[in-house]
Amino acid sequence: MSLTDREKEQIKAMIDAGEPLPPKYRAVLFAEPHETELIWPGKTSEVTSVVLPFQSIEQIDEPRAEMNAQVGGLFDYDANTGRQAGGWSNKLIWGDNKLVLASLKNGPLRQEIEQAGGLKLVYIDPPFDVGADFSFEVEVGGDTLTKQPSVIEDLAYRDTWGRGTDSYLSMIFERLRLIHGLLAGDGSLLVHCDWRVNSAVRLCLDEVFGKDHLRNMIAYCYSGGGIPQKEMPRKYDTILWYSKSATSWTFTPQYRPYSEGTVQRGRTAVKGPEAKLRDEGTPINDWWPDVKKITSPTDPEKLYYETQKSEDLLTRILVMNSKDGDLVADFFCGSGTTLAVAEKLGRKWIGCDLGRFAIHTSRKRLIGVQRELKAASKPYRSFEILNLGKYERQYFVGIDPTLPETERRALSIRKEEHYLTLILNAYKAERAFQSPPFHGRKAGSLVLVGPIDAPVTQSQVHEAVAAAQKLRVSRLDVLGFEFEMGLVPHAQDEARAKGVSLALRYIPKDVFDRRAVEQGQVVFYDVAYVEVRPVVKGRSVTVTLKDFGVYYRQDDAEALVSELKNGGSKVTVDKGQVVKVTKDKSGVVKREVLTKSWQDWIDYWAVDFHFTSRPETIRVMETDARGELHERSVRTGNFIFENEWQAFRTRQDRTLEMTTAPHDYPAKGKHKIAVKVIDIFGNDTTKVVEVTV
Repeated sequence: MSLTDREKEQIKAMIDAGEPLPPKYRAVLFAEPHETELIWPGKTSEVTSVVLPFQSIEQIDEPRAEMNAQVGGLFDYDANTGRQAGGWSNKLIWGDNKLVLASLKNGPLRQEIEQAGGLKLVYIDPPFDVGADFSFEVEVGGDTLTKQPSVIEDLAYRDTWGRGTDSYLSMIFERLRLIHGLLAGDGSLLVHCDWRVNSAVRLCLDEVFGKDHLRNMIAYCYSGGGIPQKEMPRKYDTILWYSKSATSWTFTPQYRPYSEGTVQRGRTAVKGPEAKLRDEGTPINDWWPDVKKITSPTDPEKLYYETQKSEDLLTRILVMNSKDGDLVADFFCGSGTTLAVAEKLGRKWIGCDLGRFAIHTSRKRLIGVQRELKAASKPYRSFEILNLGKYERQYFVGIDPTLPETERRALSIRKEEHYLTLILNAYKAERAFQSPPFHGRKAGSLVLVGPIDAPVTQSQVHEAVAAAQKLRVSRLDVLGFEFEMGLVPHAQDEARAKGVSLALRYIPKDVFDRRAVEQGQVVFYDVAYVEVRPVVKGRSVTVTLKDFGVYYRQDDAEALVSELKNGGSKVTVDKGQVVKVTKDKSGVVKREVLTKSWQDWIDYWAVDFHFTSRPETIRVMETDARGELHERSVRTGNFIFENEWQAFRTRQDRTLEMTTAPHDYPAKGKHKIAVKVIDIFGNDTTKVVEVTV
C-alpha cells in the first residue's frame, strides 16, 4: 500500500471522526479495480423502495357505441354504454415521480404492467435549465396571467437546483435507477437534455445502464443560425438513448424524403449501386435537423409550456423505439406530448407529473385526442387519473402504509400530536387543549383540524358548530385535506344562521416541508363552491352550471403597486378576482378586474350521470405476522368519477358550454349525479345532486 505515514494518519483521523474518505484514496485502499465513476457530494446508492397504493380519481372514456366493430378485438367493450369495460387502461398520475416510480416498480401495478407486455420505452425530458420553474400562463379576460408555482412545486425546483449540479444529479440518479428497474428486459430509455447537464447525465446513465448500453447520442437541432457574440450560438439538444439489454431492443429505421437534387442525380445515373434510390427515402442518422420545433406563440400545438416539445419529435422517437400496442411512459410528462402521440400511434401509456396544472393540461389534450380518433373511426383506450392521496400524506408524517391495519391505526394515534402541531404551525395557530373537539386558536377563531386520511364530514362540521355555540365563539376555521361533497355553501349558511362564521380551508401538501412552514410560505385556500341545476324531462336529464366561487390570492396588491415602474402593468389575483394593475407614465394606478363573471374562473367541467355506480377498490401491500409482504384489495368508501360528458376551453376556443347534452336513463328511479369543475389554475371542486326520473 503506497501511502505515506502522514496520509495514513489523515485516513485514520477521518475514519475515527466518521467522515467520508476522499475519492483519491479509493484506488489504493481497495484491491478490486474500479471503473470510472461520477462522484458528487451527497451521492448515495440508496433507492426509494416504498410502495404506496394508487387511488383512482377519475376514469375518462369518450363513449363510442357506433365503433363496436373496430374496438371489439382491442379490449373488452360494453355495447350498452359505448365505453371500455376491460383490458389495459392508460394512466395519468399526479405526484412525485420518485414515489410513483417506486410504487409502480415494487407494488401491485407491476403485475398489470407485465401483463400489458412490460414497459418497452421511457422518454423523459427532465428540467435541465436552472432558469426553468413550475410557473405557467393562463388566459383570462383577453389578458395573460402568470400563475406562480405552488410551494410544493417551488420546493421541488429548489431541491433540484439548490446545490447546482450536485442536487440535480442526486435527483436524476435515483430516478434513473428506478426507471431501469421498471423497464422490460428489451426496453429503452431516451433522456432529453442540453449542454448544461448532458455530460453529467451521460455518466449517470453509464453507471446505471452500463457504457456498452449506449445506443446513440442524438443531436436534436434547432433552425436559424443565431448571431455570434463572444461564442457560437447553441443550436441543439442531446437525446441519450440507452437500452436495458446489451443485445435486444426495439429499433425501426426511419427515413426522410430525398432532396430534389438527389432525386435528379438518381435519375441521371447510368451505372453503379449508387444509381438505385430507396423507396423509403434516405435513412436518418443521429443528427436531426429536420424535426419540427415549437417556437412560434401562434403554433396550434403551443400550450404555454416553455419546454414543450413537438409531436413530430415524439412521433419519430415512438415509431423508432416501440411497436404498435407497446407500453410507453413519460415521468416528466408536462403538457402531455408523449401521451398524446402514444394514443394516436396505438401505444399504451403511463404519464406522471408533479404539477397539478400539468395533469389538467394533459387531461384536456388527451380528451381532444379521443375525440379526434372517434371522429376518424379509429380505436382508442380509456385513461384514468391516479394519485397517491392519503397514503402519500401518511408517508410524509412517518406512517408506513404496509403495516397491518391495527398497527397502522395505533401508529396514527401516536403520530397525531406531531401531525396537529405540524398543521397548526403552518396555519400560524396556537395549540389548544382545553376546548375539545377543537385543536387550536387563531386570532379569535377556534380551529379544527381534519384527519390526515379521510375527508371532513358534514356531521363533524355540525358538531364543531354546535360546540362553538356552547363556547360562545363566533368564528370557526375547519382545515382538511378533503371535504365531503356538498359542504359548501350549505354548511356555511347553516352555521351563519346559528351565529357562527364558518371557514372551510384546504390543507396544502406544502405543510409537509419544514422549510416552507418556517418561512411562512404555506397558504390555506378556502374551499370553492359550485351550484348546479338538473332539469328532468321524462327519463332525460340535463345539467346546467349556475354559480362558482373561489377565494384565491397570489400577490400582495399594495406591495405590487409600489414595485411597479411608471408605464408598467401586471396581472395578479386578489380577493378571488383576477386583476390587472397598471401604473401610467405619471404614476397614476388603475385596477381592472378581468374576471367579469364567475364563469371566467372555469376552465373545464365534467359530469358523471351514474355516480356511486363504481366503488373505488385499491390494492395495498401489507406485512403479515411473518414479516412477508402480500397484496390485499380494500374498499375505500369512495367512488370513481366516470367522466361521461365534459366541456372545456382550449387555446383556440375560449368559449364554454354551460349546459350538458341530454342524458337518457334506461329506467325510472333515483340517480346521483356528480359534477366536477376545474378552475383556470387546475384545482377541482365536486358537487353531487340527486334526481328522480
